[in-house]
Amino acid sequence: MSNWRLPEYFSDVLPREAAVIEHLRRACLDAAKGYGYALVMPPLLEFVDSLLSGTGQDLDLQTFKLVDQISGRALGLRADMTPQAARIDSHLLNQEGVTRVCYCGSAVRTHPEGVHASREILQFGAELYGHAGLEADLEVQRLSLDCLRLAGVDQAALDLADNRIVRGVLSGLLLGPEAMEAILDALANKDAGELRLLTRDCTPAQRAAILALPELYGDPAVLQEARRALPQHALILRALDDLSALADYHEQQGSQVQIDLADMRGYRYHSGVIFSVYARGYANAVARGGRYDEVGASFGRPRAATGFSMDLREVAGFATAPRAGSAIVAEWSMAPGLAEVVADLRRRGETVVQLPPDQASDTRAFQRHLVLRAGTWLVEDRNGSSQA
Repeated sequence: MSNWRLPEYFSDVLPREAAVIEHLRRACLDAAKGYGYALVMPPLLEFVDSLLSGTGQDLDLQTFKLVDQISGRALGLRADMTPQAARIDSHLLNQEGVTRVCYCGSAVRTHPEGVHASREILQFGAELYGHAGLEADLEVQRLSLDCLRLAGVDQAALDLADNRIVRGVLSGLLLGPEAMEAILDALANKDAGELRLLTRDCTPAQRAAILALPELYGDPAVLQEARRALPQHALILRALDDLSALADYHEQQGSQVQIDLADMRGYRYHSGVIFSVYARGYANAVARGGRYDEVGASFGRPRAATGFSMDLREVAGFATAPRAGSAIVAEWSMAPGLAEVVADLRRRGETVVQLPPDQASDTRAFQRHLVLRAGTWLVEDRNGSSQA
């Protein structure tokens, strides 16, 4: 076993990629700031009971756990920053009305979430609290698309779903917890054969609605088909109305929209509209989000909430490297005035690389040189032309 090897699904980020990621991080935070989102920086470790509040079993299984040597309590290494943002909104900010926060930091997971995914992600996200209306869902979706455009994802496809539809279809089923879990798993896998077997004791109407869900996937015309195939349940009708309004807006803006009414992602966590954004030629979603109104209640403050997040390490694969300025080379020297000139250039945003005297004259690696001419330090290009 070599000392330099890393655990599986962990990797170093080397300079070129790191420059792209950092450029994208700054751009996304600036975009969120433009919408009015304030930056928060939650800790990497928290007590497990706080870190997992309201998130269900899935996040529990993805969380590394250890024992705090001071308190003796179980700590969790965060796998998702969204619950931390909800805790901050509930207990630290504690504001009335709408609150917007954004964040960007590392999160670590016990297992990768995709074939080529890492177990360490750089999670950027934005959360909006205090408004239950569709305007909040639309805002976070627009912000997510804006951030992806900054990364070079211009032709994104938006998948919309709503957990209220599945809940409305399953309401009234007289089944035990195990049978209900089996149906949820079959819906998540879109396993029609298993669903037919599991629903054999349901009423004909219940069975028809459950079996229809995996087939309700496609362009927004699917929503009209859903109105015919699904029960006239108030929860379902409200969800279909919301999805129709969101789909109409995004299509008017030129976005490709898909509907998947059997999307079971975060079923125990999300409470309404959910969305995923896909990039052309890439299998995994590049951004995910949705409404999670119940999480605030687990912190003692029921609060409407919606948001999204993305892994900047993953998204950076679509971005081009930022255009780098031409660095200036200078000698390492105690020559009078040199340190002051170098410091002034760096303050003005220039990159000044100091090298030993026997290397500083190498013109192949640098376009510009800091040289002493007639007692004055000047920046010259390869041709000997001086620059201000």
